[in-house]
Amino acid sequence: MVTIYGIKNCSTMKKAFDWLQVHEKEFRFHDYRKDGVPRDRLVAWCQVLGWKTLVNSRGPTFRKLPADRQQIETQSQAVALMLEFPAIIKRPVVESVDGHFLVGFDPALFSSFIK
Repeated sequence: MVTIYGIKNCSTMKKAFDWLQVHEKEFRFHDYRKDGVPRDRLVAWCQVLGWKTLVNSRGPTFRKLPADRQQIETQSQAVALMLEFPAIIKRPVVESVDGHFLVGFDPALFSSFIK
């Protein structure tokens, strides 16, 4: 079973949920907004994936930030911003039981990642 991290009402998450349902895959859902994301989890993701992979700089939450807050230069700044504004974390983040990660939704990648 995989754990899917994201925001329930996100259109990309809905595509991921639909794919999982059609392919009858079991998953656990963790809602960024409702449940937050622990700091240590974000740091671990950044170490494996890189903070630039995780920060959604195209989304409305990020674009609404003042220009000085958008200037992220370090992992620490990125983690602090993701803790404060969980909606800027790209979605979904998929974590397998063996500790591998997939970020974003692509049906072909989901097929190869989720067994």
